[in-house]
Amino acid sequence: MFEALLHWLPMLGTLLGAGALGGLLAGLFGVGGGIVIVPVLDAALSLAGVSPDASLHVAVATSMATIIPTSISSSRSHAQRGSVDAGIVKRWSVPIVAGALAGALAASRVDARVLAAIFGCVAAAVALKMVLPLDHLVLRRTIPGGPIGAAIPAAIGAVAAMMGIGGGVLSVPTMTLCGEPMHRAVGTGAQLGFWISVPATVGYLLAPAPDAASLPLTIGYVSLLGFAVIAPVSWAIAPLGARLAHALDRRRLSAAFGVFLLIVAARMLYRALA
Repeated sequence: MFEALLHWLPMLGTLLGAGALGGLLAGLFGVGGGIVIVPVLDAALSLAGVSPDASLHVAVATSMATIIPTSISSSRSHAQRGSVDAGIVKRWSVPIVAGALAGALAASRVDARVLAAIFGCVAAAVALKMVLPLDHLVLRRTIPGGPIGAAIPAAIGAVAAMMGIGGGVLSVPTMTLCGEPMHRAVGTGAQLGFWISVPATVGYLLAPAPDAASLPLTIGYVSLLGFAVIAPVSWAIAPLGARLAHALDRRRLSAAFGVFLLIVAARMLYRALA
């Protein structure tokens, strides 16, 4: 066990950096930070000798676990500024929990290339939305109700769980397209990340992971070591991102983040096809 832990030590700096950047983005954009943590942790695990079949699953599951404290920290900061729509959270919480649990159970059973393809395609679509000047595009003025209103958060929860993200990269654009102001959509997305991350993490903890024996301190697909390094840093940095979100030019930030996402998407799609 001690030798295995030493094998992980070179990754600590990478994981700390991923946690800091993930927390910053969580506050800035209402995302859980997983959009950054998953590709970084996947690469770090691969460098540590973890098989490609297991590394992405562990990265997704561990990222999802770190989103629990990060989403609490980020949403609390946004709530203090009145930027959380409690009505949307109340209506979306049940379907988003159901979708997240189903997504986690499905992800634990599919090939790593499928997860990489899902991550790459969604990241590319979101990147284009953030790069293009579409901030003021509105498809309707209210969040839909009824069956469609339940299907949307359920789908967001399922896809987010399979990607290891808090869902903000999906829920925030969805809410803004339905007339929700950007700052309130970001704050609401941060709080919805909690309702996605808890059931999804439970699903990954209970998932059978045949390759987990080669990893130290792993339950199911969740690396406790990765969680212990990333989560405290993300928790501490998220409020800073929330403060910056109300002070910086969001168009430039969105464009810069979109370019980064295009790079991440290209890497994941290459991983899926290689």
